[in-house]
Amino acid sequence: MSYSRGRGLQANVLSTFDTVVMAVAGSAPAYSLAATTAVLVGAVGLASPAALLYCAIPMLGIALAFSYLGRIDVNAGASYSWVGRTLHPFLGFISGWALVISATIFMVAGSLPAGSMTLALFDDELADNTALSTVVGAAWFLIMLCVVLGGARLTVRAQLIMSGVELVILALFAVLAFFHTGNARAFDWSWLGFSQFDGMAGFASGALIAAFYYWGWDVTSNLSEETRNSRRTTGLAGLIGVGIVFLLFEVFTIAVNVILSSKQIEENDANVLAVLGEEIWPGWGGKLLIVAVMLSTIATLETTLIQVTRSLFAMGRDRTMPSALGRVHRRWNTPWVAIVVVGSVALVMFIASNALGSVGDILSDAISAIGLQIAVYYGLAGLAVVVAYRKMLLKSPANFLFGGLWPLCGALFMFWVFVESLGELSGTAVAIGIGGLAVGLIPMLWYWRQGSDYYRPAKLDASRAVETDYVPDEQDARALVHQGLSTDF
Repeated sequence: MSYSRGRGLQANVLSTFDTVVMAVAGSAPAYSLAATTAVLVGAVGLASPAALLYCAIPMLGIALAFSYLGRIDVNAGASYSWVGRTLHPFLGFISGWALVISATIFMVAGSLPAGSMTLALFDDELADNTALSTVVGAAWFLIMLCVVLGGARLTVRAQLIMSGVELVILALFAVLAFFHTGNARAFDWSWLGFSQFDGMAGFASGALIAAFYYWGWDVTSNLSEETRNSRRTTGLAGLIGVGIVFLLFEVFTIAVNVILSSKQIEENDANVLAVLGEEIWPGWGGKLLIVAVMLSTIATLETTLIQVTRSLFAMGRDRTMPSALGRVHRRWNTPWVAIVVVGSVALVMFIASNALGSVGDILSDAISAIGLQIAVYYGLAGLAVVVAYRKMLLKSPANFLFGGLWPLCGALFMFWVFVESLGELSGTAVAIGIGGLAVGLIPMLWYWRQGSDYYRPAKLDASRAVETDYVPDEQDARALVHQGLSTDF
């Protein structure tokens, strides 16, 4: 195996269509619905569609923040770089670390359903076997690890197949659900209002879980160094991705509430979509939606691997983590050391997960913990764009709304959800969420004392891009980043 510390990721591999597919796959519509709907309904009941709606609005603000920041700083680390160059390097590192930890936790939370859904195709009872689900899920994870190691082109080809089949199946059942009769309850427009929530604390707990639904669209920003015309493409793809998955989430969450009883949802907490499919299309429906969930889970394992390994690559390149993580394979142009490290850590976590209980128990705590970490790095990115564009916000209504007010509201929403949820979550979920972030203080302080250039950043200022009217090409931009110079356009 050959590698080079000086080589970068392969540029101009992904098109606009490819990045939109990656954004949708990153949010994993079928997996998110199957793994999270029971958790969300358990937390807020019939207010679950409202939680998804009111979380989508600030989430679009965060997507706008990523879009605007991506225009002035192309970096595989995304929020790790942006927050570090606007707010403070310490906050930037925590932002990147939050993504790394949440993605690593997801390797367990995501691989278990991949295993259980695969087993459910053959025998429903096997799907409840945590140990066997872990083994099968680990096998799928290793396959995706090899695909990601093989390069961005191979990754996106695999993604087009998996996500394409998944979305066709979901679209089919969205139509069939509309014409379904014999429902458990009638739809009520109050499900989209605040009246169904148990106060603000109940709304916060629902919003935290809803944030997990949407999480993953920002993989497009981690792929920015490998995308054509990335300064505009990655942000646009993220916005389109959020819009598509929002529609799917609302349609299926309403369908679950209408068609399934509370008892059915509770008893099938790790397999809600399969039960929904069986109700809509007895005989074939359950199996088809199991296939959709399985493909979605495997697909999002791939996008999550990209996010965590590209983030670690950026950290290794900046020497805020071991520099070996910044090494790129000479043939495949992928950060192979980061991929191997992530794979090894995840496999250890697979083994440890067997001691934590059932698939449903593991998913519940993991989803809540990941939600806390998502709120941190999304919220920091929302603040970062306001600082980066502060001199331009009053120059046009569009800048003020899309580059300032909306992302700022999104950031405040994320921080509010974080604080409110601390008192509502289980001790295990809080320990995983906060403890995971606290561990990041160790490498942060160590490499700060070692004198990494990341802790002496060139400030990110959007106004300088307009003043200088300078647009370096992608390779020059990344070279400037490595020298600690500004890359504003």
